[in-house]
Amino acid sequence: MRILVTGGAGFIGSHLAESFARNGHEVTVLDNLEPYYDIGIKQHNVETARKASHESDGSYEFVHGSVTDPEIVRELITDIDIVYHQAAQAGVRTSVENPTKPNRINVDGTLTILEAARDADVTRVINASSSSVYGKPEYLPYDEEHPTTPVSPYGVSKLAAESYVRVFNEVYGLPTVSLRYFTVYGPRMRPNMAISNFVSRCTKGNPPIIYGTGEQTRDFTYITDVIQANRTLLTDGGADGEVLNIGSTDNIDIHTLAEVVRDEIDPSLDLKYADRHAGDAEHTHADITKASDLIDYEPTLSIREGVRKFIDWYEVNREWYEPLVLKS
Repeated sequence: MRILVTGGAGFIGSHLAESFARNGHEVTVLDNLEPYYDIGIKQHNVETARKASHESDGSYEFVHGSVTDPEIVRELITDIDIVYHQAAQAGVRTSVENPTKPNRINVDGTLTILEAARDADVTRVINASSSSVYGKPEYLPYDEEHPTTPVSPYGVSKLAAESYVRVFNEVYGLPTVSLRYFTVYGPRMRPNMAISNFVSRCTKGNPPIIYGTGEQTRDFTYITDVIQANRTLLTDGGADGEVLNIGSTDNIDIHTLAEVVRDEIDPSLDLKYADRHAGDAEHTHADITKASDLIDYEPTLSIREGVRKFIDWYEVNREWYEPLVLKS
């Protein structure tokens, strides 16, 4: 199958590209290598996926460009069966500082992808959305019917993009699915995420820093569970037109998460606290009943199991990954 992964040099996108290439698909990645964090990590992601294609019957092509460029997008989508739209300007805190940029990339870029996909009559567009669309909880866990009141420009941009995805399904008949990810983590994750920060600091003998009181709660979803949900949508059209929560098996507060990481690496370390950032959600917790019903989604790793796996990976890959984490 011919697959386009936008944002395919990023964390989730690169794992998708690697998985598809390793399984014999023809993969094209579109990414502008935005230096939101050290692009050395993204370049490593590209080489990892390219290597996977060499070890299989699949193929891999990297295209340096933006989803906001209609000419590039139209040219690429002409020969594509499935689009995995992962490209976005990430970062709640970044969006608070500059709300225009996530709107341009996350909203306008999504619309560019959808128009090209409609005209090319692709089989399906799978859109990466976010739990940030929920914002203030009226009840927990969030199901897909929960009101969407995002508390950051990033969340607003993802909700707007998601709405365009739905409309293109309803109005134009383009098969689409939006997956609302709940804090994805794992090997090659962005260096500015809580778990990677905690692991990096503890590994060097520094206490983890918690922003706020640590009472904030999160679903942390391991990358292999997210990839499996996406892989199902290659051939399963049962969720077309839907929005699905993709979360984890449990929920944890940030204080306890920092303790779990610290205790795995160096129990003698203290915990440090700093001011909380504007725009951060107080709580997230996913109801995954709908995803379970429609695509048989079943997360496999608890947060404690996932943290251990990430620490093991970090120790093996520390030589190349850690210097780039420190630079970001």
